Amino acid sequence: MNRRFVFLFLVAFAALLPFRSPAPLFYTPGEGWYYEPFGGKADWQRPRAKEQLEVAEQAFTNKEYNVALHAAHRVTRVWPLSDYAPQAQYLIGRCLEVKGKDEAAFNAYQGIIQKYPGSDSFEDVLGQQYAIAGRFLNGEFFRIWGTIPLYRSMDETAKLYSIIVTNGPYSDVAPHAQMQIGAAREKQKDYDGAVKAYATAADRYYNRPEIAADALYREGIAYQKQSTTAEYDQGTAGKAIAAYTDFMTLFPDDKRVPDAQTAIAKLKSEQVVGNFKIAQFYERYKKWAGAVVYYNEVLQLDPNSSYADLARKKIELLKPRMQTALN
Repeated sequence: MNRRFVFLFLVAFAALLPFRSPAPLFYTPGEGWYYEPFGGKADWQRPRAKEQLEVAEQAFTNKEYNVALHAAHRVTRVWPLSDYAPQAQYLIGRCLEVKGKDEAAFNAYQGIIQKYPGSDSFEDVLGQQYAIAGRFLNGEFFRIWGTIPLYRSMDETAKLYSIIVTNGPYSDVAPHAQMQIGAAREKQKDYDGAVKAYATAADRYYNRPEIAADALYREGIAYQKQSTTAEYDQGTAGKAIAAYTDFMTLFPDDKRVPDAQTAIAKLKSEQVVGNFKIAQFYERYKKWAGAVVYYNEVLQLDPNSSYADLARKKIELLKPRMQTALN
């Protein structure tokens, strides 16, 4: 049975019951339902926004997180345009984090960005969102209904980082969030997505050498991983070599340059093997011209490789057949 239908049925059923609820019922995302006393005030309620926020902050200090949540939500609900609403919204996020409801906390912080973009806590909010996304990147489970841990998702994690970048593309945390989009895509083996994320980081934050260098290096790694999943796509290996070469050219003093050189040597070796296999494929189907082209690629990539001598012999053997086919 559809979950929404069940919910609507229960609401309709409750509406028909011959009694009135003794207290107003409120729902808050990530927190759930709770009552406020009918005809009176709970001991955490106050008549002014400032006093209500003070109750929320004191409750948070005392680790009374449910009270802190109720009090902070009341500030944002009753006095949404007050000067105290942004801090109350921030406190909601902090409470939800402490209670282990990271996805709800992320959304609570997002409420500050959307409702109070001029808030003094803007950078802090992005920092908290970045920390939450990092926990999901490290394997934390996403929850259904904000309660039941159900699944890990690098796709959802990458989306969280994308939200952070969109919130403040030139904030202190944005370059790192952009890099983590690539890391999340790598973890899900979406190497094309990883390459795009790293390329964006390298282009957008070119004036941040530590970010640009890391982005180019990681771009090379992502291309290299992608090349191992596509045996006959030699262009991907070439792109990896180009990314590593750009990295070494722009950042010659980076301590990872020797690693990039080793990676390039390995990639060229793999290109030799790949081109040799492509040549064999064409030869098997009597496509002599295509076979000769790829055997020549083997010689151009590394004339001293173990495949070079065999490639030369194959070329000499296939040339007469090419001529016969042309005639």
